[in-house]
Amino acid sequence: MVVSGFCRSPPMMIAGGRVFVIPCVQQLQRISLNTLTLNVKSDKVYTRHGVPISVTGIAQVKIQGQNKQMLAAACQMFMGKSEPEIAQIALETLEGHQRAIIAHLTVEEIYKDRKKFSEQVFKVASSDLVNMGISVVSYTLKDVHDDQDYLQSLGKARTAQVQKDARIGEAQNKRDAVIREAHAMQEKVSAQYKNEIDMAKAQRDYELKKAAYDIEVNTKKAESEMAYQLQVAKTKQRIEEEKMQVQVVERTQQITLQEQEITRREKDSTRMEPWWTCCWRNCLW
Repeated sequence: MVVSGFCRSPPMMIAGGRVFVIPCVQQLQRISLNTLTLNVKSDKVYTRHGVPISVTGIAQVKIQGQNKQMLAAACQMFMGKSEPEIAQIALETLEGHQRAIIAHLTVEEIYKDRKKFSEQVFKVASSDLVNMGISVVSYTLKDVHDDQDYLQSLGKARTAQVQKDARIGEAQNKRDAVIREAHAMQEKVSAQYKNEIDMAKAQRDYELKKAAYDIEVNTKKAESEMAYQLQVAKTKQRIEEEKMQVQVVERTQQITLQEQEITRREKDSTRMEPWWTCCWRNCLW
């Protein structure tokens, strides 16, 4: 609300609220602070390379009621105008800036980098509309098309490039898969060979240790058998020696007995001889 007239110089601006107005000497006017949605269309605008395209953008604008300077500028510009009239003025301003930016860019730049295009329109339009007391809340590029099938050709070229890249990527993936499979098979074979080598080494170590153990066992066994045989031989020798000693003792006893028998017989024969035989023998002795 804007109150002007008696005791209201400069006019009083109220962005929401209440005010007392003296009839006949004071005047009350209204200006909309609602957010306006604008469909910004630019048909058949020639780009930097001379390709005509049509661009549609969506903008959200509103009169800034919190900023006193912008509100005062808006009141000076739009006081007494309806909301559609304000929207039309903002729309024409935005459409003009949109056309100017399209003319400085190529189709590829607009089509591929929509965010950059939207930022440029937002920046340029905001700096111009702010002088009218209007702030641009947002701007978004909605649609880009042409009647010369230029974008379609770009799309086909891009599609062909994407398909080409897809085929190349698929071939590369297959190649990489084959290489990875070959590496995996090589690692598998290497691991298998390494495992077999380790098993062979373990078997060799086992055989060597077993042979060493067998040699040691056989040596101990042979030594034991030799010791047993030696002990048996010693025992036999001792038995033989004892037998010989027994035989010697027996022989000695036999000789002693024989000698005693001879002596006894001699005594018996001497006792039985006549006395003259004994005398004769004694004389001979």
